[in-house]
Amino acid sequence: MVKVFLREKAGKCKMTLIEPIIRPPSERNSFLLQVTTGCSANTCTFCGAYKGKPFAVKDQEEIFSDIDEAAEVYPGTRRIFLIDGDALVLNNAKLLPVLKKLNKAFPKLARISSYANGYNITRRGDTALAELYENKLRLIYIGLESGSQDILDRAKKRSTAREMVEAVKKADKAEIKSSVIVLLGIGGKKHSGEHVRETIKALNEMQPRYLSFLSVMLIPGTALHKECREKRFRELEPNELLAEAHGIIKGLELDKTIFRSNHASNYLSLEGRFPQDKNKLLNTLALAIKGEINLRPEMLRGL
Repeated sequence: MVKVFLREKAGKCKMTLIEPIIRPPSERNSFLLQVTTGCSANTCTFCGAYKGKPFAVKDQEEIFSDIDEAAEVYPGTRRIFLIDGDALVLNNAKLLPVLKKLNKAFPKLARISSYANGYNITRRGDTALAELYENKLRLIYIGLESGSQDILDRAKKRSTAREMVEAVKKADKAEIKSSVIVLLGIGGKKHSGEHVRETIKALNEMQPRYLSFLSVMLIPGTALHKECREKRFRELEPNELLAEAHGIIKGLELDKTIFRSNHASNYLSLEGRFPQDKNKLLNTLALAIKGEINLRPEMLRGL
């Protein structure tokens, strides 16, 4: 996908990207700069994104060479997304030279963004975060998945719920916006209620600028897929996933959040703003649960 993107842009860029490449839907028009490969945690039972792709930090010389190549091909670049799953695991001594190089190479650069684990942010002091902001790191994507620590422990998520809440609040203090990702169905049938309750609490404390819902997809080769085959995890039906979304949204008291649920894993695409669109979102979900709104046919074909 990324190689096609590079060819479509100019057909001249010789950057070497180690695939597969993962990026948020909202970064589809961003230039993707590979800073690390894989994920430093890579323990989550539901995630197959980086299986067989060991974590490593790319050599600075190679990163700088990629920046120079890209600057020649796309000099007007305004947005850059750092890949793979854990670019912010680099401390500021290693990351700031990359950000400074990007700012120098792309005069029209408006925003740099990256995935982040909670501990990538909480381990940094206020001064370190301010330095990132000053060099145009303006947005981080954090996979909360669930506000329930018990569910996160079962999913072997390395960041704790408390750590991720504090990370969003700390980033906000440095004026770095957060896009928080919730994973519908991660508690399975048994822990669905707990997932809804604890996720509401975490999100209301976070007050993220952006919020998105994804749905659990059982990927062959992952631990969660094995748990489901062995009947230790019971996957939610489409209507149960919609009910979780409805339950979480009903409990949210967000002051200024842009919400989207348009990922390929979701049965129903939604978007809106909190607080003004909360009732509209709830009404749409209620109609879908009743069967009065059609779910995405490409998802239903797999049932």
